[in-house]
Amino acid sequence: MTRSKHFPAFKAALPAMGAKTVAITGTTSGTGKVAAHTMAELGAKVLVLNRPSDRSTTALDELTATFPSAEVHSVECDLQSFDSVTAAAAQVTELCPEGVDVLANNAGVMALGDVATVDGFDVQMQTNHLSHFLLTRQLMPRLQLAADERGEARVVNHSSVARMTPSRLLQSMYLEANGGDLGGDGNPVENMMFSGPRWERYNQSKLANAAFTAALHHRLQEADSDVKALVAHPGLANTHLQKTSVKEGGMGSLFTNIFMRLSQSPEDGAMGLISAMSLADAKSGRFYGPGSGAMAIRGKAIPFALEPYYDNEATRELLWSKSEEATGGPFTI
Repeated sequence: MTRSKHFPAFKAALPAMGAKTVAITGTTSGTGKVAAHTMAELGAKVLVLNRPSDRSTTALDELTATFPSAEVHSVECDLQSFDSVTAAAAQVTELCPEGVDVLANNAGVMALGDVATVDGFDVQMQTNHLSHFLLTRQLMPRLQLAADERGEARVVNHSSVARMTPSRLLQSMYLEANGGDLGGDGNPVENMMFSGPRWERYNQSKLANAAFTAALHHRLQEADSDVKALVAHPGLANTHLQKTSVKEGGMGSLFTNIFMRLSQSPEDGAMGLISAMSLADAKSGRFYGPGSGAMAIRGKAIPFALEPYYDNEATRELLWSKSEEATGGPFTI
């Protein structure tokens, strides 16, 4: 178990969230679980959006037992199905007549095989980006309501250092219904070294998270909205994500065990996400994490600017138009 170096002092300085309603995807483990527990401890109304499973049931039971006075709602949401996301958004809307102050698009998968979802898209791109795009679009009225009533609301996306390698160019084919036809699974040597088609697809999905933030930020600013768009990354956090990748053949177990000695705890890895969700001085269009470079894998979360390789008009427009096309409707702020 990796010990937390910075999180206790970080958490002690966080503002109260008692007047806030927070929705978080992917809270069964890792950074999402830490964020859900932290928001509940700070007094927020917390909605956890997870795919139905024994893990999600156990995580919910642990959350409610640890914080019995917190208002917690569980919403079924399978990010590999647009129909499930649409149903989840409708339930969140019903549960939150007061609006949604923070939507944390946290859930993600890594280095999975070249598999299509039921909607025909790459499993990594749909889980990590496209379904979060759809969820954000459908919850924007509730986010705007919270901003109107309480001065601001936030959409927080979760990216990765993988956004910058092996490519910094977002490519349209990964955002199209090409699931199962995007390079195959590669070979074990490639997967051990974070290269090959599995990692190219992961890179594109994490690049999409950052580009979505940039595109959303600019549109919100143009609309003079008080909804903020932010993005975070966890560095190298020791979470269930790596275990799943090993199980699915995306990472070698021996290599992973050695590599993860460089990691930080899930709590320290969650500081970027929680900073963007809660810090009073967090501004729209900012990125929170241990740093902006490829080796920014550990340390305190700091804010930095969105990066030009995705925060440019061509990439923002590609991301937006392809995501609208994939999810079957316009997203107008």
